[in-house]
Amino acid sequence: MIQLEPSWLKVLQPEFDAPYFQQLRSFLVQERSQYVCFPKGSLIFEAFNRTPFNQVKAVIIGQDPYHEPGQAEGLCFSVPKGVAVPPSLVNIIKEINADLGMQLSPQYGHLSHWADQGVLLLNATLTVRAHQAGSHQNKGWEQFTDAAIRALSCQRQGIVFMLWGSYAIRKKELIDTSRHFILTAPHPSPLSAYRGFFGCKHFSQCNALLQQQGMSGIDWNIPLD
Repeated sequence: MIQLEPSWLKVLQPEFDAPYFQQLRSFLVQERSQYVCFPKGSLIFEAFNRTPFNQVKAVIIGQDPYHEPGQAEGLCFSVPKGVAVPPSLVNIIKEINADLGMQLSPQYGHLSHWADQGVLLLNATLTVRAHQAGSHQNKGWEQFTDAAIRALSCQRQGIVFMLWGSYAIRKKELIDTSRHFILTAPHPSPLSAYRGFFGCKHFSQCNALLQQQGMSGIDWNIPLD
């Protein structure tokens, strides 16, 4: 039985009932019988469970979960407390500090505080085989998460989509730009952050766009406790 936050379950039930999702479930059962996969089952839908459909204010899209032990926790870019912060997230923290004049530590990367405020931290693929990046791509997850993005686009208004890197930027075609805001930048990985992620100021821009609509901005702090 899939445990999903009720507002998201209402929106996504047709996807769970679709043939492609049944095939995806069969694939995952087979994978888990042969390999270690991340994140653990209870955290696969953590992004949805942390951020209800009607409370989404901003969306950050990742590609697939971290594939090394202890890292993946169902929120894109986020790692559990006590886990070393991966390079892309280190660069995200650097940009927040530069953009907002904060002093966040690059040694702490658990982002549930963002998710609890309405930032949907969505990976396009929700599972991965240990040590093999991208190993669960093109098995059905992308169809499922695209459906979630389309639902937000059609049924909500004024969401800020923060799309980093070519993979995430391609999701623009799913979003109604007459209803929502899209911010794009290179990916924050060490390979591309210096091509324009640094200096993009997406965090202050996101808050300005939310505040223009009478909503509170996001507290981009990453609490230590």
